[in-house]
Amino acid sequence: MGGPSKRHARAEKKASGSGPGSSEGQQSSSNALTQRSTPRSIPRIDGNRDPVAIGGRIPVEYSKANDLKNISEFLGMAGWYVARGYAIPDSLPSRPPKFNNFGREISLTLNTYNVLQSPSTPVHQYDVAWGQSTDATKRILIKKIWNSKAVKSALGEPLNLWIYDGNKLAWSGKKLDREETRIQVDLDAEEAQEAIAAGRTPRARSSEKKNVHQLFVRLTRTVDFAHLNAFLTGHASWSADCIDTVNFLDHVMREGPSQKYTQIKKSFFQRGEQRFDLGQGIEAFKGVFSSLRPVLNDKKEKCLSVNVDVANGTFWRAQELSRAIAQAFNTTPAKFQADFVNAKRDWRHSMLRKDLSRFKRLGVTATHNKSNLTQWTIDEFVGLDCHEAKFNDPDDKTNTKQISVYQYYKSKYNIECTPRLPVVRMTKKIRKGPVYIPMEHLRIDANQRYNSKLSDKQTSEMIKFAVTLPPARWQAVENGVKLLDWNNDKYLRHYGIKISPTPSKVKARVLPSPTLQFGPSVPNGKPATVPEKDLIQGRWRLDGKRFIQPNTREITAWGVCVISGRGGLPKPVVEKFASEFIRVYESHGGRFAAHPKFQKKPFICEGNLARGGEMVADAYNACGNYFNMRPMFMMFIVNDRNVEVYRRIKKSCDCRFGVASQVVQSRHVGAAQAQYISNVCMKVNAKLGGCTSYAASTTLPKINPKMKSIPTMVIGADVSHPAPGAGSDQAASFAALTVSSDVTLTRYWAECNTNGNRVEMVTTHNINQHLGNMIKNWMTRVGNGQPPQRVLYIRDGVSEGQYAAVLEEEVRDMKSAFLTQGAKAVPKFTVAIAGKRHHVRFFPEGPGRDRNGNPLPGTLVETGVTHPFEFDFYLCSHVAIKGTARPIHYQVILNEGEWEGPEIQQFLFEHSYHYVRSTTPVSLHPAVYYAHLAADRSRAHLNESPVSSGKKEANAPKQASNTGSSSKQKVEIAPLIGMGNFLGLKEAMWFV
Repeated sequence: MGGPSKRHARAEKKASGSGPGSSEGQQSSSNALTQRSTPRSIPRIDGNRDPVAIGGRIPVEYSKANDLKNISEFLGMAGWYVARGYAIPDSLPSRPPKFNNFGREISLTLNTYNVLQSPSTPVHQYDVAWGQSTDATKRILIKKIWNSKAVKSALGEPLNLWIYDGNKLAWSGKKLDREETRIQVDLDAEEAQEAIAAGRTPRARSSEKKNVHQLFVRLTRTVDFAHLNAFLTGHASWSADCIDTVNFLDHVMREGPSQKYTQIKKSFFQRGEQRFDLGQGIEAFKGVFSSLRPVLNDKKEKCLSVNVDVANGTFWRAQELSRAIAQAFNTTPAKFQADFVNAKRDWRHSMLRKDLSRFKRLGVTATHNKSNLTQWTIDEFVGLDCHEAKFNDPDDKTNTKQISVYQYYKSKYNIECTPRLPVVRMTKKIRKGPVYIPMEHLRIDANQRYNSKLSDKQTSEMIKFAVTLPPARWQAVENGVKLLDWNNDKYLRHYGIKISPTPSKVKARVLPSPTLQFGPSVPNGKPATVPEKDLIQGRWRLDGKRFIQPNTREITAWGVCVISGRGGLPKPVVEKFASEFIRVYESHGGRFAAHPKFQKKPFICEGNLARGGEMVADAYNACGNYFNMRPMFMMFIVNDRNVEVYRRIKKSCDCRFGVASQVVQSRHVGAAQAQYISNVCMKVNAKLGGCTSYAASTTLPKINPKMKSIPTMVIGADVSHPAPGAGSDQAASFAALTVSSDVTLTRYWAECNTNGNRVEMVTTHNINQHLGNMIKNWMTRVGNGQPPQRVLYIRDGVSEGQYAAVLEEEVRDMKSAFLTQGAKAVPKFTVAIAGKRHHVRFFPEGPGRDRNGNPLPGTLVETGVTHPFEFDFYLCSHVAIKGTARPIHYQVILNEGEWEGPEIQQFLFEHSYHYVRSTTPVSLHPAVYYAHLAADRSRAHLNESPVSSGKKEANAPKQASNTGSSSKQKVEIAPLIGMGNFLGLKEAMWFV
């Protein structure tokens, strides 16, 4: 990694001008909290975000560095290094020479289809550019120009079929006569000709502005398929030519379907598909996803393959805009008018304006003129109604007279607009002035994607719609293949591409299950174990089981706060639940110390939500006074799943009082079922220093007999970002780091903080402060003053284009943190990326499946869909309770610890049984799962809306960051409020 990293850092430093005399070198100390200690590298070019040219060099020699965002995914880590113009590092692990042969072999079908034939003749790649009068950001306009008769004629279509990526690149099998071709397109003239041919009267056009555009098509290179073939056969390494080829083939795959269906990235939705109503004006329907990638196929040969899967899309319902608003806000016309009048007092900062911003960039049709329906794009709702919104009167020759929207529609169309409703401003201007249209005369166009976050109710409905069992999902995949219709795709046929209609079938393995141990039923007895058949089926019961490690400190003083209001419980019901909780927890080994006066019973009080954060303080202080000692544990009984109430409770308990807490719902408390109480006990036990069970391996000692004698630390990390929608460009991202806290790797510490706005890599500050603190604890409490010899770092949530940044930034900072904490030698790092955002699914046959048709826990796939040369695999370690199981894609991008393939695969699988709050194995390694939980919980620790009068909380210093952010301006993100640690809460599993 050394060579590429240094060159990359030097190039960026030069490009950004961050030398001693630059403004970058004079950043404030608050900025430094979320900025990296050295210039950021690869995340700026991650395949999803617009990249920045580095040091003036243009990756892959495309016409602009911005074109790199259009290259295909699934290039592998080496492919992304080449895409950026850097040498492939020697440290990149290659696929192990031998496949895993542990466990038993099964057959399964993958939703992948091998490419049987690729083009044999060269294809010419062109750069597409536009004249100054064309706004290239308007995708609909660009598409209209490209599909114009003038362009098609100049490019020789339909005899010569062109492929266009919709942005800057186009391909043709036939070379144009000139190196650069200039094409002039008059869209108004073409539209008039079409109207005349159809017997209609052409629309009158303004003489001021002509709808004329210049298009420039320039030859840049030749795509030669010999390079990709040489790579796949092992005779050549990745090259820019390989990437050109994969990129071209990926776009050929999309060209035909994109002309027949609604395209969203690599998914296609049929316009006549049956809709499913999600509520609030949003609907869902199914489409098909397809993507091309190089793979090690089912015959263990290197080739290209197409992944086909179901795509579930959310769309705006095609209906009147006013009706959509009524549904979205669950309001009536009269109430919406009243809300608008109130919001106008401070429209700029009003919640109504913020909520209406979700309609921004939505395509609508104006319906006031039935004979001439016109399409527009919403810019925003303005704080003016039809009487207040004015524009230049089009009938005024002097262009000085203003006319209101109401007056214009009354005189022009004899329509009386509705007052006290915001008018809608469109993106397009007429005579350099704004276009206002009353919202009641707009209709939302069909098949427009809904990009904002779904509500809880919509999410629940979406899950019902999207979740299907394997037989139904496989039927949908086959329907998708029919929809793509490869045999009749004129573009595939034109370029000589053939795809197998038969899916890939591979030999997979079901890895051996570990021995799952619980605590002995009697002192000094043998650990109780779970029957093997339960492990294979992926579910077991806690009945009669004692936790392998009970709470380390006996519970003496604890309280139960019952939130009053609708659904609140009477005290006798709560007392009964508390008694059952004590009984069940003790049956699992939980430890209580009888109080001299109150025995084991908790203090029970009532909480009033109107008190805000003081409600928690009231309960905590009353409990402390009752027992005359600091409460060890607090339980809160809430009446519904209100996330704001939950976070309010957690914020006070975690940050103000440093006490472990558990929130339960009143309906479950009232039922007081033993199984529910056992589930609560697992969480409480972990928060108080205990552990549920331990997976003892009989397989790992066979793979690596020295494994137990090698001190090993597991680190997990996750960065979560704000949901898309209004305000997300100012909201915080959260970074969570977890570290194993014992030699059995069953318990974990976790620390979190804000991570700028949409900064994907964990910042240097967060690694130094939070991981550094946990490293120090590990060396003191686990390593006897010494660092571990091996570190397994499991990272979640990064795209393939960001793998290198994980190494060059996060791992670099982690190694530095070990040295800072006094380690004499840096541990050997092995880094695995855990990916779940993919479309690969397993459809096992015979004994390899459960009763629903899903794979059994431990199903491992190493061929058919994996990278031809790099160290990756798919592992399904869990049992799918609903729908079709989604395996986790693990890719090992660094292996200094020299983990063998079977060793890391078995390790990841067996540790899925270690998850402390579940009686099933989980899909992700617990280190990553805990990072998910901690990142989500840390949202409760935001330094805003203090839980009390909270002056000491509200004035925490802010940290600013625009590094890696999608925001155009600097965004100040305050760090989280620190957690209280009076009873060692930070060292417990507070996040479960």
